[in-house]
Amino acid sequence: MNIDKFKHQHVDIMANISALRQLAQAGVAQNAANIASLIVSMSSTIKLHLAVEDQALYPALQRGDNPELARMGQQYQKDMGPISQAYEAFARRWNRPESVRRDEQGFRDDANRVLRMVHERMQRENRDFYPRIEAA
Repeated sequence: MNIDKFKHQHVDIMANISALRQLAQAGVAQNAANIASLIVSMSSTIKLHLAVEDQALYPALQRGDNPELARMGQQYQKDMGPISQAYEAFARRWNRPESVRRDEQGFRDDANRVLRMVHERMQRENRDFYPRIEAA
């Protein structure tokens, strides 16, 4: 199974997370418009990534002949639910410059918590899940 598109999307999302971190360090209020814009852009990539995983990757693993990958796929899909919900709430809360400007510390706290979850999840996929899919 070719998962290059998934891996490229991870690179894009990680780059966005890094850019958000840099913008926040340079000043949340001063960069509120860029922060909100980047969140909107990143959300599109994340939504597409999750949709293709749910509609193509996980079903393909379930139909495949590798029970371990099928089980891993089910577990990864299940584990993604709370992370996805947390990110969706984050994106809804911080997708407008006024929201970011109005609560700089709230944005920082939320970003640290939610984006860390997203980052750690992608790292696990890159390290543990995707190599197994490619090897199968």
